[in-house]
Amino acid sequence: MKKKTTKKSSASKKKTQKSKALGTDLTSEVIGVTLIGFSILIIASVFTNQVGLIGTGIKRLFIGLLGIGGYILPFGMIIMGYYYIKHRLDKMFDFLFYTIPLLIMLVCFFHLISYGDHSTLALWSLDYFKTASYLNGGYIGALIGQVFLTLLGLLGSYIVLFVCFGVWILIATRFPILSWLGETFEEVRSKIQETLANRECRPRKEKKAKQPTREVLVSEGDLTYEEARFEEPKFEHPPIYLGVEPVKEPPLNEAYEEATTYEEPMIYNEPEVEKSMSKPNHHEQEMKHLMTDPEAPVSSVFDADEEMDGSLHHEIPYTFPSIQLLKKSEATAQKSSSRASLGNAKKLEETLLSFGVEAKVTQIHKGPTVTRYELQPKQGVKVSKIVNLADDIALNLAASGIRIEAPIPGKAAVGIEVPNESSEIVYLRDVIDTDQFTAFPSKLAFALGKDIGGKPIVADIGKMPHILIAGATGSGKSVCINTLITSILYKASPDEVKLIMIDPKVVELNVYNGIPHLLIPVVTDPKKAAGALCWAVNEMTKRYQLFADNNVRDMKGYNNKVTDPSQKMPSIIIIIDELADLMMTAAKEVEDAICRLAQMARAAGIHLVIATQRPSVDVITGVIKANIPSRLAFAVSSGIDSRTILDTNGAEKLLGKGDMLFCPIGESKPLRIQGAFVSDQEVESIVEAVKNTRTAQYEESVIESIVAPPVAIESSDEDELVVEAINLANGKDKLSISMLQRYFRIGFNRASRLMETLEARGVVGPDEGSKPRKVLNTTPITKGDE
Repeated sequence: MKKKTTKKSSASKKKTQKSKALGTDLTSEVIGVTLIGFSILIIASVFTNQVGLIGTGIKRLFIGLLGIGGYILPFGMIIMGYYYIKHRLDKMFDFLFYTIPLLIMLVCFFHLISYGDHSTLALWSLDYFKTASYLNGGYIGALIGQVFLTLLGLLGSYIVLFVCFGVWILIATRFPILSWLGETFEEVRSKIQETLANRECRPRKEKKAKQPTREVLVSEGDLTYEEARFEEPKFEHPPIYLGVEPVKEPPLNEAYEEATTYEEPMIYNEPEVEKSMSKPNHHEQEMKHLMTDPEAPVSSVFDADEEMDGSLHHEIPYTFPSIQLLKKSEATAQKSSSRASLGNAKKLEETLLSFGVEAKVTQIHKGPTVTRYELQPKQGVKVSKIVNLADDIALNLAASGIRIEAPIPGKAAVGIEVPNESSEIVYLRDVIDTDQFTAFPSKLAFALGKDIGGKPIVADIGKMPHILIAGATGSGKSVCINTLITSILYKASPDEVKLIMIDPKVVELNVYNGIPHLLIPVVTDPKKAAGALCWAVNEMTKRYQLFADNNVRDMKGYNNKVTDPSQKMPSIIIIIDELADLMMTAAKEVEDAICRLAQMARAAGIHLVIATQRPSVDVITGVIKANIPSRLAFAVSSGIDSRTILDTNGAEKLLGKGDMLFCPIGESKPLRIQGAFVSDQEVESIVEAVKNTRTAQYEESVIESIVAPPVAIESSDEDELVVEAINLANGKDKLSISMLQRYFRIGFNRASRLMETLEARGVVGPDEGSKPRKVLNTTPITKGDE
């Protein structure tokens, strides 16, 4: 019986709740319909004289109280009735919040226009229904206008009303007028400065052309980067966050863009200027100049000869490529972007509210490809609840995919990153031609791109000290590597930084052959790549021995202690474009060398940049991951690949085309960046410019060492039978695994590993299938000679 009574009571409670809900819905609908009907009656009364005595009374009441506002108020009442019918009381209160102040300002303004200084008399003596053809503010407008006139006078009243109206527009539309005014002022100021700079530049160029020269001249395009920066004034401001507006870089002055390129260098002689039709040789220029000017210094001729011979290569100054070789982005104004972002913010709040999550959008940061909305949830709301609504938010915003950062490091907010409708390309010049890059103290500066707020991001390879780059095909890895190499060419000379490039794909890095920064030509053979890595390990060991002899801890301390510039050590950056191919051909040697370099090479000034398009655990092994702290992830296909690179999800939601997550050493959460773009044509022009300044001087000893068969990195777990196996091979033409099994009475697996060790040491040749291996080295050794 008790169960039946409880069931009946619960059912009755549900019925009463439903009836109450239906009653409240019906009440609001009745109020809405009544309000709309009464509004239509008021409109008919005000605009016509066909509603009888009641209509005349309504007209005198509304026009007498509000003047011209009496014509506007009924339409607002219709909107209120509509909100009542739709059960959107929150919308109705918002509508009243914006409409009532506007109506008060309008009736006050029309009263001041109608009566002006005579408003004191009009306040008590006039009939507001009959005067001025109803084009006044009514009694309410006269009452408020009288307060304004008494306190501020007529002119002051107009000023205050206009200010109040402007504030109302800002609050109602949320239009960032201050940002718009600031951008407009910056554009006007930059155009004025460009015009003045062009006027100053023309007479300076004419004066410079008339002056005789006594040195070997090169083209203006061959100016160093520091000289080019100070050649003409630049009008730059540091990048800032502009709410929802995109960050715009001010245009560089046109005088700076008129610098000549490398195709037609000129020599200025007395009294005329000679232009060569083809690309002149520096030595021929020097001889012509010496013939025309006997007082020219003779040392410059020998410098030109030394440049051709390469005997005193370190004395030739390195000329940085011109910034004009890089493409400059065109500023595109997106007027509707702020409104779209504000609309998305409102949709976001409504979507979360429909799922019972109360949160408010506090800030909006618009980047090149994504916009981040910073949400501040109400106290008591779980962050995990917002994260679980990612798909629902993407559906309501009609976005291809969103990424939620919960919480944002250093902020009490949750970040929701939504792709922009139209993305912007971040060109490499947008990052290199900024104070962040030019004033960067390290020579190993890496221009990554721009973050979500549009701020240029420059990283230091020396502090990483090694970086792992991974992502699917076409996500932007090769462009990122080109950006890294180009940043080095713009920042460091060949005496400061040397490069070793390993490119198993053959076609990606081959364009850099011949630049003076290369220690050896680009390595494309995977077996030679293992030898190059083994040479790097030996070079690291030699450097540490030099540090110990000079009582210093790292390369910086050694270079500060050495007085002879020729003995200073350059930093070495080893770039591997595809690790997966190397791991398939020489996994043991490559993995051992990478691990040793990653563990110890930082103080020796050797840094690894490893890229792969297959971020699986058999390519990026646990040992490699543990020793490479900095990670750079592009778009991947699954969350498993993302966790392999970053140890967290997120990379599978990236957009591709340079969209990346950068996690440097010491950071707990990755930073989202839109990578800088550099085209193949720009890379080729920069490489040609660098080749013209100095020819490449490869290290023959390094080339010889990598051509020789690479010796595996010795480890403590090497088989103790290696020496005896080498002695066994002495005097034999061939050696097989079965022979090692019978002689040493060991199993097949141990005999196979022993044979691979003999091959790595150059004792036997490569595998020939079922045939025994040929014995190459027949010199017997003892355990003491090992």
